[in-house]
Amino acid sequence: VQLVESGGGLVQAGGSLRLSCATSGLTFGLYTMGWFRQAPGKEREFVAAITRNGETYYADSVKGRFTISRDNGANTVYLRENNLIPEDTAVYYCAAALGTRPVVGGTPSYWGQGTQVTVSS
Repeated sequence: VQLVESGGGLVQAGGSLRLSCATSGLTFGLYTMGWFRQAPGKEREFVAAITRNGETYYADSVKGRFTISRDNGANTVYLRENNLIPEDTAVYYCAAALGTRPVVGGTPSYWGQGTQVTVSS
């Protein structure tokens, strides 16, 4: 199983990014997919999740600014980030699990390698 993130970069506060996570080696349509992030000196934290039925979950800190979506035909999950703030600076990780609880609870079965997002003020 491989999860490969892309789309990170350097952006000014108020800007937008779209992260992508391309997967292989799993039956994508059966999995709940999620995004996590880890800022320097902090623990990894849950950002968003989308179930195989399209239900979405968000951390309070990103509600209204971030949108998670999935393309089952492309085996890819996305995270659209709008109105970025410096506090969003982190390495963003894609994750997958067969149930929602493992993703929302921070114990998914599979992790990507991460992509850096840096928001300048």
